[in-house]
Amino acid sequence: MKRFLMSVAALGLMAGAASADYTLTILHTNDFHARFEPISKYDGPCSAEDNTAGECFGGSARLMTAITEARARSNNSVLFDGGDQFQGTLFYTYYKGALAAEMMNQMGYDAMTVGNHEFDDGPEVLRGFMDAVEFPVLMSNADVSAEPLLSDAIQKSVVIERGGEKLGLIGLTPQDTDELASPGPNITFTDPVQAVQGEVDKLTEMGVNKIIVLSHSGYGVDQRVAAETTGVDVIVGGHSNTLLSNTSDRAEGPYPTMVGSTAIVQAYAYGKFLGELNVTFDDEGNVTDAKGEPLIMDAAVTEDGATKDRIAEAAGPLEEIRNRVVAETSEAIGGERDVCRAMECQMGSLIADAMLARVKDQGIDVAIQNGGGIRASIDAGEVTMGEVLTVLPFQNTLSTFQVTGAVLVEALENGVSQIEEGAGRFPQVAGMTYAFDASQPAGSRVSDVMIGGAPIEMDKVYGVVSNNYVRNGGDGYKMFQNAENAYDFGPDLADVTAEYLAANGTFTPYTDGRITKK
Repeated sequence: MKRFLMSVAALGLMAGAASADYTLTILHTNDFHARFEPISKYDGPCSAEDNTAGECFGGSARLMTAITEARARSNNSVLFDGGDQFQGTLFYTYYKGALAAEMMNQMGYDAMTVGNHEFDDGPEVLRGFMDAVEFPVLMSNADVSAEPLLSDAIQKSVVIERGGEKLGLIGLTPQDTDELASPGPNITFTDPVQAVQGEVDKLTEMGVNKIIVLSHSGYGVDQRVAAETTGVDVIVGGHSNTLLSNTSDRAEGPYPTMVGSTAIVQAYAYGKFLGELNVTFDDEGNVTDAKGEPLIMDAAVTEDGATKDRIAEAAGPLEEIRNRVVAETSEAIGGERDVCRAMECQMGSLIADAMLARVKDQGIDVAIQNGGGIRASIDAGEVTMGEVLTVLPFQNTLSTFQVTGAVLVEALENGVSQIEEGAGRFPQVAGMTYAFDASQPAGSRVSDVMIGGAPIEMDKVYGVVSNNYVRNGGDGYKMFQNAENAYDFGPDLADVTAEYLAANGTFTPYTDGRITKK
């Protein structure tokens, strides 16, 4: 048993009167996605020259400085992560979870929750990460008892002490993680509200009256959890990459967002912000004040020298791969998350066209790429392999298969079914056009589907190319799992995209109206 855990018996012995007006500073990150180096305004790679010029954001070295300075401002602080440390750059491709564990230990995290991307390489890599970190990794809404790699490692909740008081921490992961990642067949994911309430009740019985949920479930689910449970004081969020702020005109809500007496926070993604919430509790553990603001990790935050040197060292083996120039683009290729998950986007059209071009001579009619698989934009000028891999970091392969027109329409309906939530299943396409009406009920939003310039025929069999994640049911595309003549072992999607860019001279980004919003 690790040193940060307390037994129920010990807690019972230690239960005592809380002191009034207990104040706690909660520092938090979420959806870091292996952005150990500074990022551009497009959330992609940022050159050393641009970093020196003050045009970059984030990176582990800035976060280290900001965390140190924030702790100095408070006499009682904690540091939490809302999940998805894994996946997103060559650092993860090369080091898997090892570098994330090293950096999080150095920064002194107190706990994190499991994000869906922590399962991208199955339970094995997650277990290796958990063995390396010096803090608890939590997940309450999953049954891991049948997964031997995790059954003795992941806890639903934990109690830590700060400033003489006990804090109850509960973890949440997306209920549809089995569709979003590769957790394997031995883990069952459950409803977040029931899971949280069950842990709250246990913690309350143990005398803990200050309860914080670390939730990788999205801003919408966090608000539902706050509304439908009792006893939760703070929710530290993730998954939806939501910026909450009282000063930014790009914020999706205030920081914190209050639902009843529960304070909800989230700090966008990619290490671009460090969340800083100051919470005051009364003698009964009720929140009496909660205020703060995410701190932007811009050039005003000095990079910690030792951390910068360590990341530079870790980047050494990656340089040859990512510095190779593969193409040139006349202007930035837009791959912004909020666009690619809601409408046709430049990067989506590029990737889908690249997929279709690669296999069109194999009798393939259409391409479908999930918007959530597009992770960054690319700025104008030379395009390196590192930039392409930042856009497409998942090592997905091309999958070809055959389905009827009816199944394709079902797939498109799935793709637009969660557009309100910014879900990653939104379908970027090639070889076809379609329209959708988000005001209609999910399942009846798609219309005007055309393939090769002709209306789709429900009984006709079409050839489809996608990535192996979507073909095997990821992002809700379960209708593809039983497709005919499926082959999931094509070339890497990043390589296909890079080669397509290279074959077209100087690339000019485009959208052409293949997706219409009614």
